[in-house]
Amino acid sequence: MERGGTGQEAPAGGEPVRLPDLCGDFQMRIDRNGTWYYRGSPIGRAALVKLFSTVLRKDAEGGHWLTTPVENGRIEVEDAPFIAVEMIAEGAGRDQIIRFRTNVDDTVTLDADHGLRIAEAEDGEPRPYIHVRKGLEARIARPAFYHLIERGEPDPANAARFGVWSSGRFFELGPLA
Repeated sequence: MERGGTGQEAPAGGEPVRLPDLCGDFQMRIDRNGTWYYRGSPIGRAALVKLFSTVLRKDAEGGHWLTTPVENGRIEVEDAPFIAVEMIAEGAGRDQIIRFRTNVDDTVTLDADHGLRIAEAEDGEPRPYIHVRKGLEARIARPAFYHLIERGEPDPANAARFGVWSSGRFFELGPLA
């Protein structure tokens, strides 16, 4: 689909679809702590940040865009656009359900559609992420990650792996030392 210009594209057998015009760089940034900035100043209204978070998209090249019905502009994201600030667990063992609340009040269940990824930071420390939606992730804040680790156990299929159960699946946190 072509963007910009007239913003029109005719689907097979249908009327032209209006796509948002490219607006370039919106001069917005999300820092590694989840703070949103516009033109270098923090956005202080939580309701506005929540609204922006609902139209945030990630393209195939890894770029982040705010896409509304009338505008489409690039924003900078230093790490992940969201921070998982709280972990909530219900049940235990294989029947356990783990959810995370993000800094924009989304609730995400750790499951087949919302997987866990552990990256390694420059200092060798684990940097955990959970998939939120459409390629967007939340970095799991250190206190929430510690809470997650407290619920961990050895993998019954491989005693060298350590992880947690959620939604009937085992999610690896790392090797057992």
